Amino acid sequence: MTKADVVSEIAKKTGVEKVLIQTIVESFMEEVKESLAQNENVYLRGFGSFIVKQRAEKVARNISKNTTITIPAHNIPAFKPAKSFAAKIK
Repeated sequence: MTKADVVSEIAKKTGVEKVLIQTIVESFMEEVKESLAQNENVYLRGFGSFIVKQRAEKVARNISKNTTITIPAHNIPAFKPAKSFAAKIK
C-alpha cells in the first residue's frame, strides 16, 4: 500500500477531500521526522512507537580493498509496534 492508497482509503471512509487528507498525512509524517531528528520518540497508543535507536561504534571490513574501517556510533529511526497491533498481524 502506498501513501496515495492510504489517502484514497481515508478519503473514502471519511468523505473528506483527498487534497485535505494528503496534507494531513504529509504533515503527520513531517512531524514524526522532525521529532525523531530531535531525538524525541513518538508514541501512538494502540499502534506503536517511532523511536530513535543508538547504534554502537563497530569495526567493519571493506572487502574490495581488503581494509578495516571503523563505523562511528550513530542514531537510526525504528518502529516498534504496540502489542495489540502485533497480535493482529500474528
